Order: sequence, then structure tokens, then C-alpha cells
Amino acid sequence: MAKARPIPGLAAEEPYATAAAKIVAVRAREVADHSQGVLEISDVERLHDMRVATRRLRAALEIFEPCFPKRQFKEALREVKAIADALGERRDRDVTIGALEDFSSGLSAPDRPGIASLADQIRIEQADANARIEPFVGAQRLAALSGRLSELVVEAEALAGSEAA
Repeated sequence: MAKARPIPGLAAEEPYATAAAKIVAVRAREVADHSQGVLEISDVERLHDMRVATRRLRAALEIFEPCFPKRQFKEALREVKAIADALGERRDRDVTIGALEDFSSGLSAPDRPGIASLADQIRIEQADANARIEPFVGAQRLAALSGRLSELVVEAEALAGSEAA
């Protein structure tokens, strides 16, 4: 699993809204960066890393909710949740397939075909789930989310500036 990136320049004495701007900016960048190759079923860790990044971003948004305009916040949070949910559907299949493969390796040869058949059925579900997440991780949709999150960061920075004055 990818580690959370440190937040550069974060200091305890900063206004709450300044921390919000810095943290949300970094967490949003993580989501975008982890979107590369997320549809590759051969490397399920890419999807897992993006899903974890969306969960970190969601947590940051929820913690810093008072720093953002209500309507913009709700739209961004709704989109992050939708992406995370879609990723979760595929992740569930990835984990199930891995567990079945591990379980099967400990079985005798005559017992393996039944588990292999079940794994094949789950692979079909995995491919379906992958097709359903494709629109959520497309460049246009992620760019739109990035734009929304950038607007939230700007709003938080403006709030921090007004608090400092």
C-alpha cells in the first residue's frame, strides 16, 4: 500500500483553514497520481492504492468541512465517495480472487477445479466491476474533480487569509 505523502510546510500554529488547504491539495494529488493504470487487473495494488487515496481525501474533506463553501464541499465529497464506492466494488473481487487462489494452492489436485471454477466466475464479476469504474477514473472526470478540489483549496486559503487579518 502506498504511504500517505507528507504535507509540506504544515505547522501547528497555522490557521485551521491553511492546514485544510495544504492537506486537501496533497490528498487530491495522490488520488490523481494513483489513477494511472488503475484499470489493470494484472496489478490489483494500483486500484488498492487509489482507493486508499480516495479514503484519505474523503477523511480530510470531512475533517475540514467548515473551511469550505457548503455547496462546493458537498459536490466534491459526493464525487469522491462515488469514486471510492466504484473502486470498492472491484477491490472486493480482487481480494476474493486472491483468497481463492491462496486457498486452492493448499488443496489436493482433484479439489482445485471447483475453486478454479468459482474464481473464474468472480473474474467475470471483476471485469464487469472494472468496466463500471472506467467512467469514474477517466481523465475528464478526474480533471473535473481536481478542478473542484482546487476551488475548495482556494476558498480555504481565502478563509485563512481573512482569519489572519
